[in-house]
Formats: sequence, C-alpha cells, structure tokens
Amino acid sequence: MSNNVFVYCEIEGTTVAEVSQELLTKGRKLANQLNVELHAIVAGTGIRGKVEDQILPYGVDKLFVFDAPGLFPYTSVPHTDILVNLFKEQQPQIALMGATVIGRDLGPRVSSSLTSGLTADCTQLEIGDHTDAKTGTEYKNLLYQIRPAFGGNIVATIVNPDHRPQMATVRSGVMQKAIYDGACKKEVVYPEVSKYVSPEAFVVKVLDHHVEAAKHNLKGAKIVVAGGYGMGSKEGFDMLFELAKVLHGEVGASRAAVDAGFCDHDRQIGQTGVTVHPKVYIACGISGQIQHIAGMQDSDIIISINNDPDAPINKIADYVITGTVEEVVPKLIKYYKQNSK
Repeated sequence: MSNNVFVYCEIEGTTVAEVSQELLTKGRKLANQLNVELHAIVAGTGIRGKVEDQILPYGVDKLFVFDAPGLFPYTSVPHTDILVNLFKEQQPQIALMGATVIGRDLGPRVSSSLTSGLTADCTQLEIGDHTDAKTGTEYKNLLYQIRPAFGGNIVATIVNPDHRPQMATVRSGVMQKAIYDGACKKEVVYPEVSKYVSPEAFVVKVLDHHVEAAKHNLKGAKIVVAGGYGMGSKEGFDMLFELAKVLHGEVGASRAAVDAGFCDHDRQIGQTGVTVHPKVYIACGISGQIQHIAGMQDSDIIISINNDPDAPINKIADYVITGTVEEVVPKLIKYYKQNSK
C-alpha cells in the first residue's frame, strides 16, 4: 500500500466546492513531496460525468465517484460510512477536507471512527520531520498541521506521529487553487455504493434544501476596503462603501467591527471569517490583531489608515497613512472620483 494523499470533494448539486479545488492543489504538492499519489473522493446523486472535469485537472491520480440516490443533499451517516470504509481499504496517510458546515460535521465523525485525530481550521500544511522529546523516536515526513491557537495569540504546529490518516480541515480561501500542469494518471472509478454504505444509513431524509447565493464577492475581490472598530459606527462604514464603489472593490470588516454591529457578519475577515487575497487591501481603523491578520496577510499591497502609528497592522503594511479615518477616507473618495476613468 503506497499510503496516498486523499481529498474529500464537497459538492452542491453537480458543482464542486472551490475549497475542495484549493485542497486538491495543496494535496498535489504534498503528494509530490512524499512521492505518492493524490486521490479524491466525491459523493452525490446524478453526478457521474458531471464532476470529473472539475476535479481531475488539479492533479488527481485517482478519483472515486460515489453516485447513488440519498447521497445528496449531504447527510452525516452515508458520507461517514463511505470515508471510513474507503480509508480502511485504501490506508491513506493524509486526508484533507474543507472546514465548511459539511467538513466540520464529517471530519470529526471519520477521525473518531478511525481513532486518527484531526486538526481543524489549519492555515498552513507542510511536510516535515519530528523527534519525540520523551522517547527520542524520530519520525520522517509527517504532516505539519499549522493553525492559530489560544484565540490566535500563538501559532501551533500539530503533528500526529502514530495514527493514520493524518486529518486536517482548511477553510475556504486559505489555499490558492491552480490547474496542475504536471503528469498524473487521472483514473476514475465508480465504486458500488452498497458495498460501503448500509441501507440503514439512509434513514435521515432531507425534505427541503435551499442554498442562498452570496450577496457579494469578498473572496474574489481585487480591492478590499476593510474597516475596524476605529470606524466608530455603522455610519462610519458608509464612507467605506462609498470608497469601495469608486474603486470597484468590496467592503470587509474586522471581528470587533462586526461584534459592535457596524457591519454584517458575512463581511468579516480573519480567523473566524473569510480569508482574502486581494491585490490591494486598505485597512481603515483596524488595529491588526493576529486573528484578523491571518485572513488578509497574503494581500499584494496593504495600506493602513490609522491614527495610532504603533498599531500592529502597520508592521505588515506596505504603506501607512497616519491620521483619522474621518480625515483620510473622504480625501481618498474625492481624489478617486476626480481621477478614475
């Protein structure tokens, strides 16, 4: 058994979730480092022939497509059965899934059934060695599961030396997806679902399934104007919406601003919100707690507007404008209105 890397691909109808494609990209890199194959699993109803092209281009050597009535919409037991039984058979060394509503339900069920352990909400995944401090045992090529801990005050690297698979969940937007241009097998198999799932697993039926489209595209925005507690009020955020409109960008917020009711929760950026990778990130009145920085540190250019020259965010900013948001933002709006095409 060659102990491959596995990624569970989440779907909505016949559309593969973006987080799964991001994880396939990362999984391919890990598999290359370990010199093993990348395998993927997808389970749904009426998906045969409709999902393969959304998964294989990311460097997948073997794709397991489980297609049967009752596998969509997602329910806990059938999907858990599929993964537990497939992993017992295939013995993967690493298994990854999205830290989504589904992944957060499925991951713990699978890891507890296999007594494998699971690190949730990882922000980085790397391969490295580990020496046990007590026994001196050396472990080669472990998965470093890296995530903020203790409210984001430290970054913890977690390893799982003895139990397999090493399981981790990662939130959407943390990794970047990319079509793989190297060689891979792109084999597809359609296992007999009844061999993996008992009829009793389908006892729960979903009567109605409703998905609402996002109101904005914060994750995909090239320019993000983000406000913190320093914006002072909901009205303060109106300025940011005006600036974002002029720049053709999106508005984001820190957790402190969301908790204070200045902005909707779906615009929260950071460890407990979304992760963004814009070309330009304008931080207005944001102090820059580590939890927030985790969600935007990969922005190409970071501009900080803050009346506190020692604000932590200024340490990672490319440009710092020292001044109050009330003073600086209206000037930016005025300038861009006059000078934008």
